[in-house]
Amino acid sequence: MSVTRNKAVNDWVAEMAAMTKPDSIVWIDGTEEQLNRLRGKSTASGEIITLNGEKLPGCYLHRSATNDVARVENRTFICSRSERDAGPTNNWADPDEMYAKLRGLFEGSMAGRVMYVIPFSMAVPESPFAKFGIELTDSIYVVLNMAIVTRIGTRVLERLEASEDPSDFTKGLHSIASLDPENRYIVHFPEDNAIWSVNSGYGGNVLLGKKCLALRLASRMGRDEGWLAEHMLILGIENPRGEVRYISAAFPSACGKTNLAMLIPPDVYQKKGYKAWCVGDDIAWLRVGADGRLWAVNPEAGFFGVAPGTNMKSNANAMLTCQKNTIFTNVAQNLDDNTVWWEKMDDDPPRNALDWKGDRWNASLGTPGAHPNSRFTAPAKQCPCISPEFESPGGVPISAIVFGGRRGRGTPLVYQARDWDHGVFVGSTMGSETTAAATGAVGVVRRDPMAMLPFCGYHMGDYFAHWLDMGRKIPNPPGIFHVNWFRRDESGDFLWPGYGENMRVVEWIINRVTGGSGASSARETPIGFLPRPEDICMEGLDISPAVVESLLAVDKAYWMEEVSGIHEFYSAFGDRLPARLMEELGALERNLR
Repeated sequence: MSVTRNKAVNDWVAEMAAMTKPDSIVWIDGTEEQLNRLRGKSTASGEIITLNGEKLPGCYLHRSATNDVARVENRTFICSRSERDAGPTNNWADPDEMYAKLRGLFEGSMAGRVMYVIPFSMAVPESPFAKFGIELTDSIYVVLNMAIVTRIGTRVLERLEASEDPSDFTKGLHSIASLDPENRYIVHFPEDNAIWSVNSGYGGNVLLGKKCLALRLASRMGRDEGWLAEHMLILGIENPRGEVRYISAAFPSACGKTNLAMLIPPDVYQKKGYKAWCVGDDIAWLRVGADGRLWAVNPEAGFFGVAPGTNMKSNANAMLTCQKNTIFTNVAQNLDDNTVWWEKMDDDPPRNALDWKGDRWNASLGTPGAHPNSRFTAPAKQCPCISPEFESPGGVPISAIVFGGRRGRGTPLVYQARDWDHGVFVGSTMGSETTAAATGAVGVVRRDPMAMLPFCGYHMGDYFAHWLDMGRKIPNPPGIFHVNWFRRDESGDFLWPGYGENMRVVEWIINRVTGGSGASSARETPIGFLPRPEDICMEGLDISPAVVESLLAVDKAYWMEEVSGIHEFYSAFGDRLPARLMEELGALERNLR
Protein backbone atom coordinates (compact mmCIF):
# COMPACT_ATOMS: atom_id res chain seq x y z
CA MET A 1 0.00 0.00 0.00
CA SER A 2 1.41 3.39 -1.01
CA VAL A 3 2.00 6.05 1.65
CA THR A 4 2.70 8.97 -0.69
CA ARG A 5 0.68 11.10 -3.09
CA ASN A 6 3.74 11.38 -5.32
CA LYS A 7 2.65 9.85 -8.62
CA ALA A 8 6.24 9.57 -9.95
CA VAL A 9 7.28 7.53 -6.92
CA ASN A 10 4.18 5.33 -6.94
CA ASP A 11 4.41 4.61 -10.67
CA TRP A 12 8.09 3.68 -10.43
CA VAL A 13 7.58 1.40 -7.40
CA ALA A 14 4.73 -0.35 -9.22
CA GLU A 15 6.83 -0.82 -12.34
CA MET A 16 9.75 -2.32 -10.39
CA ALA A 17 7.41 -4.57 -8.38
CA ALA A 18 5.85 -5.89 -11.59
CA MET A 19 9.35 -6.92 -12.70
CA THR A 20 10.75 -8.32 -9.43
CA LYS A 21 7.43 -9.89 -8.28
CA PRO A 22 7.70 -9.63 -4.47
CA ASP A 23 5.05 -11.35 -2.34
CA SER A 24 4.35 -8.05 -0.59
CA ILE A 25 5.53 -4.43 -0.38
CA VAL A 26 6.39 -2.63 2.87
CA TRP A 27 6.98 1.12 2.95
CA ILE A 28 9.61 2.17 5.49
CA ASP A 29 8.30 5.02 7.65
CA GLY A 30 11.47 5.46 9.73
CA THR A 31 9.80 4.86 13.09
CA GLU A 32 11.63 2.94 15.80
CA GLU A 33 8.54 0.76 16.21
CA GLN A 34 8.74 -0.46 12.60
CA LEU A 35 12.52 -0.90 12.74
CA ASN A 36 12.19 -2.99 15.91
CA ARG A 37 9.72 -5.29 14.15
CA LEU A 38 12.20 -5.71 11.30
CA ARG A 39 15.05 -6.42 13.75
CA GLY A 40 12.92 -9.12 15.32
CA LYS A 41 12.10 -10.65 11.95
CA SER A 42 15.76 -10.53 10.91
CA THR A 43 17.04 -12.15 14.11
CA ALA A 44 14.38 -14.86 13.83
CA SER A 45 15.60 -15.71 10.31
CA GLY A 46 19.29 -15.64 11.35
CA GLU A 47 20.11 -12.76 9.02
CA ILE A 48 21.41 -10.83 12.03
CA ILE A 49 22.41 -12.02 15.51
CA THR A 50 21.58 -10.12 18.71
CA LEU A 51 24.72 -9.37 20.75
CA ASN A 52 25.22 -8.95 24.52
CA GLY A 53 22.56 -6.49 25.62
CA GLU A 54 24.56 -5.26 28.62
CA LYS A 55 27.96 -4.83 26.97
CA LEU A 56 26.73 -3.91 23.47
CA PRO A 57 23.14 -2.67 23.83
CA GLY A 58 21.21 -2.48 20.59
CA CYS A 59 24.04 -4.14 18.64
CA TYR A 60 23.86 -6.92 16.07
CA LEU A 61 26.20 -9.14 14.07
CA HIS A 62 25.74 -9.99 10.40
CA ARG A 63 27.74 -12.43 8.27
CA SER A 64 27.66 -11.88 4.53
CA ALA A 65 28.23 -14.59 1.96
CA THR A 66 31.92 -15.52 1.81
CA ASN A 67 32.08 -14.46 -1.86
CA ASP A 68 30.48 -11.09 -1.09
CA VAL A 69 32.70 -9.15 1.31
CA ALA A 70 33.80 -5.95 -0.46
CA ARG A 71 33.06 -3.46 -3.21
CA VAL A 72 33.45 -5.09 -6.63
CA GLU A 73 35.01 -2.44 -8.82
CA ASN A 74 35.24 -4.75 -11.83
CA ARG A 75 31.45 -5.25 -11.65
CA THR A 76 30.67 -1.56 -11.09
CA PHE A 77 29.57 0.39 -14.17
CA ILE A 78 28.87 3.97 -15.21
CA CYS A 79 26.39 3.57 -18.07
CA SER A 80 26.32 7.07 -19.51
CA ARG A 81 24.88 7.37 -22.99
CA SER A 82 28.30 8.22 -24.37
CA GLU A 83 31.26 5.99 -23.54
CA ARG A 84 33.55 9.03 -23.64
CA ASP A 85 31.60 10.58 -20.78
CA ALA A 86 32.46 7.63 -18.52
CA GLY A 87 36.16 8.07 -19.23
CA PRO A 88 39.13 5.71 -18.89
CA THR A 89 38.82 5.17 -15.12
CA ASN A 90 35.29 3.69 -15.18
CA ASN A 91 33.76 0.53 -16.59
CA TRP A 92 31.19 1.40 -19.24
CA ALA A 93 28.44 -0.46 -21.06
CA ASP A 94 25.73 0.71 -23.41
CA PRO A 95 22.79 1.66 -21.14
CA ASP A 96 20.13 -0.03 -23.31
CA GLU A 97 22.12 -3.26 -23.41
CA MET A 98 22.80 -3.11 -19.66
CA TYR A 99 19.15 -2.45 -18.83
CA ALA A 100 18.20 -5.51 -20.90
CA LYS A 101 20.75 -7.68 -19.09
CA LEU A 102 19.70 -6.43 -15.67
CA ARG A 103 15.98 -6.84 -16.33
CA GLY A 104 16.70 -10.51 -17.00
CA LEU A 105 18.45 -10.80 -13.63
CA PHE A 106 15.78 -8.82 -11.73
CA GLU A 107 12.83 -10.63 -13.32
CA GLY A 108 11.15 -12.48 -10.43
CA SER A 109 14.17 -11.91 -8.17
CA MET A 110 11.98 -10.97 -5.18
CA ALA A 111 9.48 -13.85 -5.54
CA GLY A 112 8.78 -15.25 -2.08
CA ARG A 113 10.24 -12.15 -0.47
CA VAL A 114 9.18 -8.71 0.72
CA MET A 115 10.08 -5.55 -1.21
CA TYR A 116 11.01 -2.78 1.21
CA VAL A 117 10.56 0.79 -0.05
CA ILE A 118 13.11 3.07 1.67
CA PRO A 119 12.68 6.83 1.14
CA PHE A 120 16.00 8.40 2.08
CA SER A 121 17.71 11.78 2.15
CA MET A 122 21.39 12.52 1.77
CA ALA A 123 21.99 15.51 4.09
CA VAL A 124 19.23 16.60 6.45
CA PRO A 125 16.02 16.85 4.41
CA GLU A 126 15.67 20.56 5.20
CA SER A 127 19.14 21.37 3.83
CA PRO A 128 19.60 23.13 0.47
CA PHE A 129 22.29 20.47 -0.13
CA ALA A 130 19.81 17.58 0.28
CA LYS A 131 19.25 14.96 -2.41
CA PHE A 132 16.36 12.51 -2.11
CA GLY A 133 16.19 8.90 -3.18
CA ILE A 134 14.07 5.75 -2.98
CA GLU A 135 15.82 2.41 -2.54
CA LEU A 136 13.85 -0.77 -3.19
CA THR A 137 15.40 -3.84 -1.59
CA ASP A 138 14.56 -7.37 -0.46
CA SER A 139 17.08 -7.25 2.40
CA ILE A 140 16.22 -6.21 5.96
CA TYR A 141 19.99 -5.84 6.55
CA VAL A 142 19.96 -3.08 3.93
CA VAL A 143 16.96 -1.39 5.58
CA LEU A 144 18.62 -1.41 9.01
CA ASN A 145 21.92 -0.08 7.66
CA MET A 146 20.23 2.63 5.58
CA ALA A 147 18.41 3.69 8.76
CA ILE A 148 21.83 4.38 10.28
CA VAL A 149 23.81 5.89 7.41
CA THR A 150 21.02 8.03 5.86
CA ARG A 151 17.88 9.85 6.98
CA ILE A 152 14.89 7.66 6.11
CA GLY A 153 11.13 7.55 6.24
CA THR A 154 7.94 9.56 5.85
CA ARG A 155 9.72 12.85 6.56
CA VAL A 156 11.66 12.37 3.32
CA LEU A 157 8.54 11.61 1.28
CA GLU A 158 6.90 14.78 2.60
CA ARG A 159 9.91 16.90 1.59
CA LEU A 160 9.96 15.30 -1.87
CA GLU A 161 6.21 15.89 -2.32
CA ALA A 162 6.72 19.57 -1.45
CA SER A 163 9.73 20.04 -3.73
CA GLU A 164 9.61 21.94 -7.01
CA ASP A 165 9.95 18.66 -8.93
CA PRO A 166 8.50 15.65 -7.05
CA SER A 167 9.91 13.38 -9.77
CA ASP A 168 13.48 14.49 -9.00
CA PHE A 169 14.70 11.56 -6.93
CA THR A 170 17.32 8.85 -7.31
CA LYS A 171 15.76 5.53 -8.28
CA GLY A 172 17.65 2.78 -6.44
CA LEU A 173 16.81 -0.87 -7.09
CA HIS A 174 18.53 -3.67 -5.18
CA SER A 175 17.98 -7.40 -4.88
CA ILE A 176 20.20 -9.99 -3.26
CA ALA A 177 18.71 -12.36 -5.89
CA SER A 178 20.86 -15.54 -5.79
CA LEU A 179 24.14 -13.83 -4.76
CA ASP A 180 25.67 -15.20 -7.96
CA PRO A 181 29.11 -13.50 -8.24
CA GLU A 182 29.19 -14.05 -11.98
CA ASN A 183 26.04 -11.97 -12.32
CA ARG A 184 26.83 -9.36 -9.69
CA TYR A 185 26.37 -5.82 -10.99
CA ILE A 186 26.38 -2.36 -9.43
CA VAL A 187 25.27 -0.08 -12.24
CA HIS A 188 24.78 3.69 -12.40
CA PHE A 189 22.67 5.36 -15.10
CA PRO A 190 23.60 9.06 -14.69
CA GLU A 191 21.13 10.52 -17.19
CA ASP A 192 18.28 8.57 -15.54
CA ASN A 193 19.38 9.30 -11.96
CA ALA A 194 19.17 5.55 -11.34
CA ILE A 195 21.22 2.85 -9.61
CA TRP A 196 20.58 -0.89 -10.01
CA SER A 197 22.43 -3.39 -7.81
CA VAL A 198 21.92 -7.15 -8.00
CA ASN A 199 23.41 -10.33 -6.51
CA SER A 200 25.24 -8.63 -3.66
CA GLY A 201 24.47 -8.10 0.01
CA TYR A 202 27.67 -6.24 0.98
CA GLY A 203 27.15 -2.68 2.24
CA GLY A 204 29.39 -0.85 -0.23
CA ASN A 205 27.46 -2.43 -3.12
CA VAL A 206 23.93 -2.21 -1.73
CA LEU A 207 23.62 0.87 0.52
CA LEU A 208 22.80 2.91 -2.54
CA GLY A 209 22.80 6.29 -0.82
CA LYS A 210 26.46 5.97 0.10
CA LYS A 211 29.16 5.68 -2.56
CA CYS A 212 26.67 5.12 -5.39
CA LEU A 213 24.59 8.28 -4.95
CA ALA A 214 26.70 10.45 -2.62
CA LEU A 215 29.79 10.18 -4.84
CA ARG A 216 29.32 8.54 -8.25
CA LEU A 217 26.03 10.17 -9.20
CA ALA A 218 26.52 13.27 -7.04
CA SER A 219 29.93 14.04 -8.55
CA ARG A 220 28.22 14.40 -11.92
CA MET A 221 25.30 16.34 -10.38
CA GLY A 222 27.89 18.65 -8.85
CA ARG A 223 29.50 19.24 -12.23
CA ASP A 224 26.14 20.06 -13.81
CA GLU A 225 24.89 22.21 -10.90
CA GLY A 226 28.15 23.93 -9.89
CA TRP A 227 29.23 22.20 -6.66
CA LEU A 228 31.57 19.40 -5.52
CA ALA A 229 30.83 15.90 -4.19
CA GLU A 230 34.05 14.61 -2.66
CA HIS A 231 35.50 11.62 -0.83
CA MET A 232 36.52 13.82 2.09
CA LEU A 233 36.33 14.01 5.86
CA ILE A 234 35.27 17.27 7.55
CA LEU A 235 37.09 18.22 10.76
CA GLY A 236 36.65 21.27 12.98
CA ILE A 237 39.42 22.57 15.26
CA GLU A 238 38.35 24.84 18.13
CA ASN A 239 41.06 27.10 19.55
CA PRO A 240 41.20 28.32 23.18
CA ARG A 241 39.23 31.46 22.19
CA GLY A 242 36.30 29.30 21.07
CA GLU A 243 36.87 29.93 17.35
CA VAL A 244 36.28 26.87 15.15
CA ARG A 245 38.00 26.45 11.77
CA TYR A 246 37.05 23.60 9.46
CA ILE A 247 39.10 21.58 7.01
CA SER A 248 38.07 18.92 4.52
CA ALA A 249 40.57 16.23 3.62
CA ALA A 250 40.89 13.45 1.04
CA PHE A 251 43.05 10.37 1.54
CA PRO A 252 43.21 7.03 -0.28
CA SER A 253 42.53 3.92 1.78
CA ALA A 254 44.95 3.03 4.60
CA CYS A 255 46.11 6.63 4.99
CA GLY A 256 44.45 7.55 8.29
CA LYS A 257 41.31 9.28 7.04
CA THR A 258 38.93 8.11 9.77
CA ASN A 259 41.58 8.62 12.45
CA LEU A 260 42.01 12.26 11.39
CA ALA A 261 38.24 12.80 11.20
CA MET A 262 37.95 11.73 14.87
CA LEU A 263 41.24 13.26 15.98
CA ILE A 264 41.95 13.60 19.71
CA PRO A 265 44.34 16.53 20.31
CA PRO A 266 47.52 15.71 22.28
CA ASP A 267 47.56 16.58 25.99
CA VAL A 268 49.63 19.70 25.36
CA TYR A 269 46.81 21.06 23.19
CA GLN A 270 43.97 19.88 25.41
CA LYS A 271 45.49 21.64 28.41
CA LYS A 272 45.47 24.88 26.42
CA GLY A 273 41.78 24.45 25.60
CA TYR A 274 41.88 23.08 22.03
CA LYS A 275 39.09 20.75 20.88
CA ALA A 276 38.50 18.73 17.72
CA TRP A 277 35.04 18.18 16.21
CA CYS A 278 34.04 15.54 13.65
CA VAL A 279 31.52 16.70 11.06
CA GLY A 280 32.10 13.73 8.74
CA ASP A 281 34.51 10.86 8.17
CA ASP A 282 33.99 9.96 4.51
CA ILE A 283 32.00 12.25 2.19
CA ALA A 284 31.67 16.01 1.81
CA TRP A 285 29.38 18.01 -0.44
CA LEU A 286 30.75 21.53 -0.99
CA ARG A 287 28.98 24.61 -2.33
CA VAL A 288 29.84 28.29 -2.62
CA GLY A 289 28.06 30.25 0.09
CA ALA A 290 26.59 33.75 -0.03
CA ASP A 291 29.73 35.00 1.75
CA GLY A 292 31.97 33.76 -1.07
CA ARG A 293 33.42 30.94 0.99
CA LEU A 294 33.17 27.20 0.33
CA TRP A 295 30.66 25.51 2.67
CA ALA A 296 30.44 21.76 3.29
CA VAL A 297 27.97 19.24 4.67
CA ASN A 298 28.39 15.58 5.44
CA PRO A 299 25.47 14.01 3.55
CA GLU A 300 25.57 10.87 5.71
CA ALA A 301 23.97 10.20 9.10
CA GLY A 302 26.28 7.38 10.19
CA PHE A 303 29.68 5.74 9.87
CA PHE A 304 30.42 2.60 7.83
CA GLY A 305 33.90 2.02 9.18
CA VAL A 306 36.54 -0.65 8.72
CA ALA A 307 36.86 -2.60 11.98
CA PRO A 308 40.33 -4.27 11.87
CA GLY A 309 42.99 -1.93 13.18
CA THR A 310 40.47 0.22 15.04
CA ASN A 311 41.32 0.30 18.75
CA MET A 312 41.54 2.67 21.70
CA LYS A 313 44.96 3.89 20.59
CA SER A 314 44.35 4.31 16.86
CA ASN A 315 40.82 5.74 17.17
CA ALA A 316 39.26 5.86 20.62
CA ASN A 317 36.31 7.93 19.39
CA ALA A 318 35.39 5.29 16.79
CA MET A 319 35.59 2.56 19.44
CA LEU A 320 33.32 4.52 21.78
CA THR A 321 30.89 5.28 18.94
CA CYS A 322 30.19 1.62 18.20
CA GLN A 323 29.46 0.49 21.75
CA LYS A 324 25.69 0.64 21.15
CA ASN A 325 23.09 0.67 18.34
CA THR A 326 25.66 -0.68 15.88
CA ILE A 327 25.60 -3.38 13.20
CA PHE A 328 28.87 -5.32 12.94
CA THR A 329 29.52 -7.15 9.67
CA ASN A 330 31.98 -10.04 9.24
CA VAL A 331 33.79 -9.68 12.57
CA ALA A 332 34.54 -12.51 15.02
CA GLN A 333 31.95 -13.43 17.66
CA ASN A 334 33.21 -14.11 21.18
CA LEU A 335 31.01 -16.99 22.39
CA ASP A 336 31.99 -16.57 26.05
CA ASP A 337 30.21 -13.25 26.41
CA ASN A 338 28.48 -12.80 23.00
CA THR A 339 30.53 -9.75 22.02
CA VAL A 340 32.67 -9.03 18.95
CA TRP A 341 36.39 -8.95 18.21
CA TRP A 342 38.67 -8.10 15.32
CA GLU A 343 42.37 -8.04 14.60
CA LYS A 344 44.27 -5.32 16.50
CA MET A 345 41.22 -4.44 18.59
CA ASP A 346 43.28 -5.53 21.61
CA ASP A 347 45.96 -8.07 22.51
CA ASP A 348 43.50 -10.59 23.97
CA PRO A 349 41.73 -12.49 21.19
CA PRO A 350 38.86 -14.70 22.36
CA ARG A 351 39.64 -18.34 23.04
CA ASN A 352 36.14 -19.55 22.25
CA ALA A 353 34.78 -17.84 19.17
CA LEU A 354 33.26 -18.05 15.73
CA ASP A 355 35.14 -16.37 12.89
CA TRP A 356 33.57 -14.11 10.28
CA LYS A 357 32.42 -17.17 8.33
CA GLY A 358 30.67 -18.65 11.38
CA ASP A 359 33.25 -21.41 11.91
CA ARG A 360 34.78 -22.30 15.29
CA TRP A 361 37.88 -20.16 15.78
CA ASN A 362 40.69 -19.09 18.08
CA ALA A 363 43.92 -17.25 17.38
CA SER A 364 46.04 -20.43 17.48
CA LEU A 365 44.54 -21.47 14.13
CA GLY A 366 46.57 -18.74 12.40
CA THR A 367 43.60 -17.53 10.34
CA PRO A 368 41.89 -14.15 10.75
CA GLY A 369 38.92 -14.00 13.08
CA ALA A 370 37.47 -10.98 11.31
CA HIS A 371 37.54 -10.38 7.58
CA PRO A 372 40.10 -7.64 6.70
CA ASN A 373 37.21 -5.57 5.29
CA SER A 374 34.83 -6.22 8.19
CA ARG A 375 32.74 -3.22 9.18
CA PHE A 376 30.77 -1.40 11.83
CA THR A 377 27.71 0.70 10.97
CA ALA A 378 27.10 3.22 13.74
CA PRO A 379 25.08 6.43 14.16
CA ALA A 380 27.33 9.47 13.85
CA LYS A 381 25.46 11.20 16.71
CA GLN A 382 27.01 8.66 19.10
CA CYS A 383 30.56 9.83 18.35
CA PRO A 384 31.98 11.59 21.45
CA CYS A 385 33.48 14.34 19.27
CA ILE A 386 30.58 14.82 16.87
CA SER A 387 30.33 18.48 15.90
CA PRO A 388 27.47 20.65 17.18
CA GLU A 389 27.17 21.65 13.49
CA PHE A 390 26.77 18.05 12.31
CA GLU A 391 23.16 18.59 11.19
CA SER A 392 23.40 22.27 10.32
CA PRO A 393 21.41 22.61 7.05
CA GLY A 394 23.87 25.17 5.68
CA GLY A 395 26.98 23.21 6.58
CA VAL A 396 30.28 24.63 7.81
CA PRO A 397 32.76 27.03 6.13
CA ILE A 398 35.92 25.34 4.86
CA SER A 399 39.20 27.14 5.54
CA ALA A 400 41.50 24.51 4.01
CA ILE A 401 41.38 21.48 1.73
CA VAL A 402 43.96 18.80 2.48
CA PHE A 403 45.14 16.00 0.21
CA GLY A 404 47.38 13.19 1.38
CA GLY A 405 48.92 9.84 0.61
CA ARG A 406 51.25 7.17 1.92
CA ARG A 407 54.75 7.98 0.65
CA GLY A 408 57.76 6.46 2.40
CA ARG A 409 60.24 8.99 1.01
CA GLY A 410 60.45 12.27 -0.83
CA THR A 411 57.08 13.85 -0.06
CA PRO A 412 57.31 16.24 2.93
CA LEU A 413 55.18 16.08 6.04
CA VAL A 414 53.16 19.05 4.80
CA TYR A 415 53.25 21.69 2.06
CA GLN A 416 50.87 24.31 0.75
CA ALA A 417 49.88 24.85 -2.86
CA ARG A 418 50.68 28.29 -4.28
CA ASP A 419 47.09 28.92 -5.41
CA TRP A 420 43.88 27.11 -6.36
CA ASP A 421 45.07 25.84 -9.76
CA HIS A 422 48.28 24.52 -8.25
CA GLY A 423 46.18 22.87 -5.54
CA VAL A 424 44.06 21.12 -8.16
CA PHE A 425 47.29 19.87 -9.74
CA VAL A 426 48.45 18.56 -6.35
CA GLY A 427 45.13 16.76 -5.79
CA SER A 428 45.04 15.35 -9.31
CA THR A 429 48.45 13.69 -8.89
CA MET A 430 48.11 12.34 -5.34
CA GLY A 431 48.65 8.69 -4.66
CA SER A 432 50.08 6.11 -2.30
CA GLU A 433 52.91 3.62 -2.42
CA THR A 434 51.80 0.02 -2.30
CA THR A 435 53.30 -2.44 0.17
CA ALA A 436 54.99 -5.79 -0.40
CA ALA A 437 52.09 -7.56 1.28
CA ALA A 438 49.66 -6.12 -1.24
CA THR A 439 51.60 -6.15 -4.49
CA GLY A 440 54.91 -7.95 -4.11
CA ALA A 441 56.80 -4.70 -4.60
CA VAL A 442 57.41 -1.77 -2.30
CA GLY A 443 57.16 1.83 -3.49
CA VAL A 444 54.89 1.35 -6.52
CA VAL A 445 52.81 4.52 -6.70
CA ARG A 446 49.11 3.98 -7.24
CA ARG A 447 47.56 7.28 -8.32
CA ASP A 448 44.21 8.13 -6.80
CA PRO A 449 43.28 11.72 -7.73
CA MET A 450 41.46 13.46 -4.87
CA ALA A 451 40.91 9.88 -3.52
CA MET A 452 38.11 9.69 -6.11
CA LEU A 453 39.43 7.14 -8.61
CA PRO A 454 36.76 4.49 -7.82
CA PHE A 455 34.03 7.06 -7.20
CA CYS A 456 34.12 9.72 -9.92
CA GLY A 457 30.95 9.20 -11.94
CA TYR A 458 32.17 10.75 -15.19
CA HIS A 459 35.34 11.37 -17.20
CA MET A 460 38.11 12.26 -14.77
CA GLY A 461 39.62 14.78 -17.18
CA ASP A 462 36.30 16.64 -17.06
CA TYR A 463 36.31 16.25 -13.28
CA PHE A 464 39.69 18.05 -13.12
CA ALA A 465 38.27 20.78 -15.36
CA HIS A 466 35.30 21.17 -13.02
CA TRP A 467 37.66 21.63 -10.07
CA LEU A 468 39.51 24.34 -12.00
CA ASP A 469 36.21 26.02 -12.91
CA MET A 470 35.10 25.96 -9.25
CA GLY A 471 38.19 27.99 -8.36
CA ARG A 472 36.86 30.83 -10.50
CA LYS A 473 33.47 30.69 -8.75
CA ILE A 474 34.78 30.95 -5.17
CA PRO A 475 35.59 34.57 -4.26
CA ASN A 476 37.23 33.45 -1.00
CA PRO A 477 38.65 29.99 -1.72
CA PRO A 478 40.18 27.77 0.96
CA GLY A 479 43.91 27.09 0.91
CA ILE A 480 44.98 23.72 -0.48
CA PHE A 481 47.61 21.54 1.23
CA HIS A 482 49.23 18.13 0.98
CA VAL A 483 50.27 15.97 3.94
CA ASN A 484 52.21 12.75 4.33
CA TRP A 485 52.26 11.06 7.74
CA PHE A 486 54.24 8.07 6.41
CA ARG A 487 57.85 9.13 5.78
CA ARG A 488 60.31 6.43 6.89
CA ASP A 489 63.97 6.41 7.88
CA GLU A 490 66.65 4.13 6.44
CA SER A 491 65.60 1.38 8.87
CA GLY A 492 62.03 1.53 7.64
CA ASP A 493 60.67 3.15 10.82
CA PHE A 494 58.15 5.97 10.61
CA LEU A 495 59.64 9.41 11.24
CA TRP A 496 56.36 10.98 12.37
CA PRO A 497 54.24 9.57 15.25
CA GLY A 498 50.90 10.27 13.53
CA TYR A 499 47.46 9.75 15.13
CA GLY A 500 46.63 12.63 17.49
CA GLU A 501 50.02 14.26 16.90
CA ASN A 502 48.78 15.17 13.41
CA MET A 503 47.06 18.03 15.22
CA ARG A 504 50.41 19.82 15.13
CA VAL A 505 50.36 19.84 11.33
CA VAL A 506 46.68 20.78 11.19
CA GLU A 507 47.44 23.77 13.45
CA TRP A 508 50.07 25.04 10.99
CA ILE A 509 47.62 24.59 8.11
CA ILE A 510 44.93 26.59 9.89
CA ASN A 511 47.41 29.29 10.88
CA ARG A 512 48.47 29.64 7.24
CA VAL A 513 44.93 30.39 6.08
CA THR A 514 43.76 32.47 9.05
CA GLY A 515 46.87 34.52 9.77
CA GLY A 516 47.60 32.78 13.04
CA SER A 517 50.95 32.22 14.77
CA GLY A 518 53.74 31.28 12.35
CA ALA A 519 51.55 32.03 9.34
CA SER A 520 54.04 34.27 7.57
CA SER A 521 57.14 32.18 8.07
CA ALA A 522 56.67 29.51 5.43
CA ARG A 523 59.45 29.08 2.88
CA GLU A 524 58.88 28.82 -0.85
CA THR A 525 60.21 25.67 -2.53
CA PRO A 526 59.88 24.15 -6.02
CA ILE A 527 56.79 22.17 -4.88
CA GLY A 528 55.02 24.85 -2.81
CA PHE A 529 55.21 26.52 0.59
CA LEU A 530 56.71 24.52 3.46
CA PRO A 531 56.93 25.32 7.15
CA ARG A 532 60.30 25.89 8.72
CA PRO A 533 61.08 23.33 11.45
CA GLU A 534 60.34 25.89 14.16
CA ASP A 535 56.87 26.57 12.68
CA ILE A 536 55.53 23.16 13.76
CA CYS A 537 54.79 22.94 17.50
CA MET A 538 56.98 20.20 18.98
CA GLU A 539 56.18 20.87 22.63
CA GLY A 540 55.97 17.58 24.51
CA LEU A 541 57.19 15.55 21.52
CA ASP A 542 60.53 13.74 21.54
CA ILE A 543 61.69 14.26 17.95
CA SER A 544 65.16 15.57 17.15
CA PRO A 545 65.66 18.73 15.05
CA ALA A 546 67.44 16.58 12.46
CA VAL A 547 64.35 14.38 12.02
CA VAL A 548 62.11 17.44 11.66
CA GLU A 549 64.50 18.80 9.01
CA SER A 550 64.25 15.47 7.19
CA LEU A 551 60.44 15.49 7.33
CA LEU A 552 60.38 18.92 5.72
CA ALA A 553 63.09 18.35 3.10
CA VAL A 554 62.46 18.53 -0.67
CA ASP A 555 64.47 15.90 -2.56
CA LYS A 556 64.78 17.26 -6.11
CA ALA A 557 65.86 13.91 -7.59
CA TYR A 558 62.79 12.24 -6.08
CA TRP A 559 60.53 14.95 -7.47
CA MET A 560 62.02 14.62 -10.96
CA GLU A 561 61.01 10.94 -10.79
CA GLU A 562 57.58 12.14 -9.73
CA VAL A 563 57.36 14.41 -12.79
CA SER A 564 57.98 11.42 -15.04
CA GLY A 565 55.28 9.39 -13.28
CA ILE A 566 52.77 12.23 -13.58
CA HIS A 567 53.41 12.53 -17.33
CA GLU A 568 52.62 8.82 -17.69
CA PHE A 569 49.50 9.07 -15.52
CA TYR A 570 48.14 12.14 -17.32
CA SER A 571 48.53 10.46 -20.72
CA ALA A 572 45.51 8.25 -19.96
CA PHE A 573 43.16 11.24 -20.13
CA GLY A 574 44.05 12.30 -23.66
CA ASP A 575 42.51 15.52 -24.94
CA ARG A 576 40.13 15.71 -21.96
CA LEU A 577 43.02 16.61 -19.63
CA PRO A 578 42.86 20.37 -18.96
CA ALA A 579 45.82 22.23 -20.47
CA ARG A 580 46.16 24.13 -17.19
CA LEU A 581 47.32 20.96 -15.43
CA MET A 582 50.02 20.35 -18.04
CA GLU A 583 51.14 23.93 -17.48
CA GLU A 584 51.39 23.23 -13.75
CA LEU A 585 53.40 20.08 -14.46
CA GLY A 586 55.73 22.09 -16.68
CA ALA A 587 56.14 24.70 -13.93
CA LEU A 588 57.06 22.00 -11.42
CA GLU A 589 59.69 20.62 -13.77
CA ARG A 590 61.15 24.10 -14.38
CA ASN A 591 61.21 24.85 -10.66
CA LEU A 592 63.11 21.65 -9.97
CA ARG A 593 65.66 22.32 -12.68
